[in-house]
Amino acid sequence: MKALFIGGTGTISTAITKKLSKDPSWELYLLNRGNRASVVPEGVHTITADIRNEEETKAKLSGMQFDVVCDFIGFTLEHIECDYRLFKDITKQYIFISSASAYHKPSANYIITEGTALANPYWEYSRNKIACEEFLMEKYRKEGFPVTIVRPSHTYDERNIPLGVHGKKGFYQVIRRMQEGKPVIIQGDGSSLWTVTFNEDFAIGFTALMGNPHAIGEAFQITGDETLTWNQIYSTIAKALGVELKPYYVSSTFLSEAGDKYGFDFEGSLIGDKSVSVVFDNSKIKSLSAMRTNIRFDQGVQIALDYVLSHPDEYEEDPEFDSWCDRVIAALEKAKTEI
Repeated sequence: MKALFIGGTGTISTAITKKLSKDPSWELYLLNRGNRASVVPEGVHTITADIRNEEETKAKLSGMQFDVVCDFIGFTLEHIECDYRLFKDITKQYIFISSASAYHKPSANYIITEGTALANPYWEYSRNKIACEEFLMEKYRKEGFPVTIVRPSHTYDERNIPLGVHGKKGFYQVIRRMQEGKPVIIQGDGSSLWTVTFNEDFAIGFTALMGNPHAIGEAFQITGDETLTWNQIYSTIAKALGVELKPYYVSSTFLSEAGDKYGFDFEGSLIGDKSVSVVFDNSKIKSLSAMRTNIRFDQGVQIALDYVLSHPDEYEEDPEFDSWCDRVIAALEKAKTEI
């Protein structure tokens, strides 16, 4: 079996690439710009090209045929329309990475299935994913285009720490605040439910869909089974760091308004996603795979922190976000004294 990954070296896809590199039944090609060549395992072929340059990519793929093509970096309808033109005649299956943030939240039922309605008026990212899904499913219905849709939720790896509120440069500044004994902003009261998935577990479910005829024309959410409150998530991180967690609770609505002044879209990421309790029903992906939580969050966080703390040169502090947190907390504390 021959597979082509568009990307293949990101948070989600790296674990899948590593897993397939050890499977003699797969011949894997990665098409990307070669920016993270150091993480590509031995035996994996690379095609250096910019997928956004359609003519260049078409030339590089001339004469090639694949059993599976997976796009890990398709975010807009324009991206997916290009993929359709490039791959409709050269693959037996096309897997699109959508997002569980596309589900309508809060839904009629807190348990999310693949049949939960798709709608997100708060986040353009999610609306773009929905538009991509609709385009691809229309091509499946009208032309038999062999699409499979995958909806991850909050997936992380050994280089990342999943959080609810962070700045433009990612999680690192929140970790620094914990280490420095500063209060850490948590959306709401921290009691809403969330699911995080280590990428190695995600890879088990994903690879089971590759080349699987029962996956054609279907959508699958792939998440872990462990459901945690945000308080548990932050407390677990602090415990792994060996520090006391000093939570500072702020409503998601306030964060959305205050985020506008910082230039960060907390409305989309919080009100449109992380502030709403969700529990995922994974029975569909489990019917086709051995998908389960093998790496608990406390284990995954320790793996990630071991890497992060031993590679500080790979992470950039975010003084702008740090200052913004201090200003938000100070403003709210002042408002309390004036009530």
